[in-house]
Amino acid sequence: IAVRVLLGLHLEEPRIRYLSKIFEQLMSNLFSLPVDAPLSGLRKGKRARDILHSTMERIIEEKLAKQHSDEYCDAFDYMLSGAKESDYSLSMQELKVRHVALELIFAAHSTTASASTSLILQLMRHPDVAERTRAELEAEGLVLDACGACLRCKEGSTGGFESFRDREDDYVVKEMLRYLPPVSGGYRTVLQTFELNGYQIPKGWSVMYSIRDTHETAAAYQKPELFDPERFSAERDESKNSRFSYVPFGGGVRMCIGREFAVIVLKTLCVELLATVEWSLATETYPRMQTVPIVHPVNGLHVNFNYRNHKPTALSLSD
Repeated sequence: IAVRVLLGLHLEEPRIRYLSKIFEQLMSNLFSLPVDAPLSGLRKGKRARDILHSTMERIIEEKLAKQHSDEYCDAFDYMLSGAKESDYSLSMQELKVRHVALELIFAAHSTTASASTSLILQLMRHPDVAERTRAELEAEGLVLDACGACLRCKEGSTGGFESFRDREDDYVVKEMLRYLPPVSGGYRTVLQTFELNGYQIPKGWSVMYSIRDTHETAAAYQKPELFDPERFSAERDESKNSRFSYVPFGGGVRMCIGREFAVIVLKTLCVELLATVEWSLATETYPRMQTVPIVHPVNGLHVNFNYRNHKPTALSLSD
């Protein structure tokens, strides 16, 4: 999804499989010991990064060769347009396009995959929430066709992204991002020396803020240890009076630039799943969750999907 929507790249299946393998090698060695030796995690990670950079550079060059100046189909097109308006050279080296492309894919893939897995997990652990959300979707006209193969809207029902807001699926996605934020924390650079609880924090230091701890301890939330989507309903909206109590995408001018993209993907996934399938855990116990480098179930989340009126299909949602 990220490669197509953000970069506008339509890759052949063999190419996607190859890049996915290299990308997983990069991810698995992201937090390696700083020892650049043969067969070390750092060496493997750097090699994977270099392969991705060179491959993305070739792919983007192919895209540039086919691009028309008046086409705006994806985020990459707008980035190039901004560079032209700023009188920057469009050489691959000066724009550092390969680094930006890799960052977009890294950020979009890892966090969205984590959040999607957590969404499926929480709806499975809380069937009452799933049923309540499904009932609202059915009431709004989202139904299966006669073959049970796709979604359609009943005549007269409203559509568009505006209908995604202030609805049960909206609450579910918000609460999932509060309860299991894909990224546990972030960093900021101190611009001016300040004092906090008697400690002086010098200018230039890097400080880390914890997204997970904020969501678990913020006074704005009633019983934060519970998964409760209704806390974001219009009647309650527990985070509205506390600016930094809800920060799954960070905050300030450095807030995640892809937050709206991620939310739309998650809400679409929520609607599609609840309206078309039912699912259950394919293992005896729920998986243990790991938080580094992103939140994910150890050894993946194994699930049986039962497409309505069809035989169940076993899938594994890995990290």
